[in-house]
Amino acid sequence: MTGHPPTPLPRLADTLRRLPPSCGLVRLVAVDGHAGSGKSTFARRLAEAFGGAPVLRLDDIASHAELFDWTERLWRQVLGPLSRGETAHYATYDWNERRFGPADEPLPPAPVVIVEGVGAGRRALRPHLAAVLWMDVPHEEAWQRGRRRDGPVQSDFWDGWEPEERRHFTEDPSRPFAHFLVRQRPEGYEVLQGPGVTLTKA
Repeated sequence: MTGHPPTPLPRLADTLRRLPPSCGLVRLVAVDGHAGSGKSTFARRLAEAFGGAPVLRLDDIASHAELFDWTERLWRQVLGPLSRGETAHYATYDWNERRFGPADEPLPPAPVVIVEGVGAGRRALRPHLAAVLWMDVPHEEAWQRGRRRDGPVQSDFWDGWEPEERRHFTEDPSRPFAHFLVRQRPEGYEVLQGPGVTLTKA
C-alpha cells in the first residue's frame, strides 16, 4: 500500500480524451485484468468521468463455447463498423440461457468508447486501441473476489474458467503492454504509469 492519494478520474479521462483516435474517429480505451479484479466497476466510473462514454462489456461478446475466441466476432460486429464511422450493433450473450440475442445493442462511434473485459488488451486488438489500462490485482486475489461475488452456484464455471484464463494470459499477456496500472484504494483508485510504451497525445 502506498501513501499516494487517489487519482481523480476526470483528470485521467482528460488525458485519454486527448489521445489520437485509434479506430476510425474513436478512441478505444481497454480496461483489462483478471476476472474479479474490478474492471466493470472501474469502467463504469471512468465512463462517468467522461460524461457518459459508451462501455462495451466483453462478457456480452464472449460465450461458454468461446471464452476467449471472440476476436473475429468483435471485429465483425463492433470494431469494423466503428472504424467506418458507423454505429455498431451486436447481440449480447445470455450466460444463463446460453445464447446470443435476440435483441441487438447499438454502440455509437463516440469520441471515446471503453472496452472492458478479460483480454481487452490482447495482441489482436492493440493496433486499434488508444490505451490499455490494467487492473493491477494478482490473479489469486481477483479469482477469490470473483468466486465470492458469484457464489457457490457458479463454482463449476470458475473451476473451468481459471485454467482457461491462465492459458490466455500466458500465451497473450496484456499487462506488459498496459499504458496505465489501476490499483484500487479504500477511497478511489491510484493510476500509475504502466510498463507499456508512453502515449503520444494528439
